[in-house]
Parts: sequence; structure tokens; C-alpha cells
Amino acid sequence: MGTATAYEAKTHFADLLRRAQRGESITITRHGVPVAKIGPPDETPRRNIDEVITAMKELRKGVTLKGLTIQEMIEEGRM
Repeated sequence: MGTATAYEAKTHFADLLRRAQRGESITITRHGVPVAKIGPPDETPRRNIDEVITAMKELRKGVTLKGLTIQEMIEEGRM
């Protein structure tokens, strides 16, 4: 983990972003006091694509157009 002053962060922001992209966390200080942190995003667990497709299919069960055609919905949206 690295540190940078507020001035350094302002003048070398692109470099700090590159370092964060490589996985480094950088603490930004102002007058020696930590005020912010730049780092890689937290990893969020990714859902399995098959689970997502199954969930989407479940969501649309029982949903109908109630006799409308796609063309009728397009026309209605134009009004």
C-alpha cells in the first residue's frame, strides 16, 4: 500500500489510477492525515450465466401481451 499527498494525487492522478488498476491501494493524505483511498474495486461475486437465464425465465412466466401485437404496442408508444 502506498501513500500520496493531496498535491501529488492531483498532479499524478492518471498514474495513481494505473497503480490501482494493477491492484495497489493508495492512501491520500492532507497535512499527513489520511483523507481518502484509491484502490481496485471490491470484487463482487459473479452469478453463473445459467442461473441468470433460469431466473429470467422464471420472471417472465405468466407475463402476456394480453392479445396485443408488437406492432400495436409500437403504434401505441408513438402517440
